[in-house]
Amino acid sequence: MAFGPANPPIRDWHARKVWVVGASTGIGAALAQALLARGARVVLSARNAARLEEVAGGHARATVRALDATDAAAWQEIAAHIHTDADPVDLLVYCAADYQPERVWNVHAADVDATIAVNLNGAYYGLEAVLPRMVALGRGGVALVASVAGYVGLPGAAVYGPTKAALINLAELAYCEVARRGVGMYLINPGFVATRLTAKNRFYMPALRTPDQAAEAIVRGLERGRFEIHFPRRFTLALKLLRILPQRLRLFLLSRLAQP
Repeated sequence: MAFGPANPPIRDWHARKVWVVGASTGIGAALAQALLARGARVVLSARNAARLEEVAGGHARATVRALDATDAAAWQEIAAHIHTDADPVDLLVYCAADYQPERVWNVHAADVDATIAVNLNGAYYGLEAVLPRMVALGRGGVALVASVAGYVGLPGAAVYGPTKAALINLAELAYCEVARRGVGMYLINPGFVATRLTAKNRFYMPALRTPDQAAEAIVRGLERGRFEIHFPRRFTLALKLLRILPQRLRLFLLSRLAQP
């Protein structure tokens, strides 16, 4: 008897419409291109329309829709055009993110608000824009790109880490609520990927992956119907182990990471 979080495998990409939000750079751009290469229709969204056009590369199955992910009304406006009963979005992938490496004593209100607006609020706006119709139709899916930074309280990610932990929580509860209604829910937890955000780090990043490698791992996970897609596994499994250690030991080890 099958049990536990799983989704129907997605293999027939040529018959799918995928909306990738955060598609102008990094993982989102690489994923959009990987899906286009597999024959999917891809709607690319981010704030930078010119960069989106570059990523789309004139592909016949690519549609560019500029979007500020922190603007709830803009989500609804675009969804009204691309997510209809006759031609719904089959999969929304929320890749938009903001990150500032910072200790808790260095946080500033403006940066906190900006990071939460992109990493968390935008995800909720996306759910509002697509889930009601998906549930009504009994089909479709949403993939939230969180991070292994959401597994445990990793030092140096005072705002980023908690927002990603919130996305993990959100994906889990959303799965429990929509899976039986025919809607897929996917949680993507990358390790370190070489993007404009990780370029801000000034420490060694183990098992660093390229955006193309990340995109391939995501596609493989979607094709296997996995609820959680995490990579690279030798790194993510170590963090999963850290998460289940006794609290005193876990905090001791994390404190060692916080040393200057």
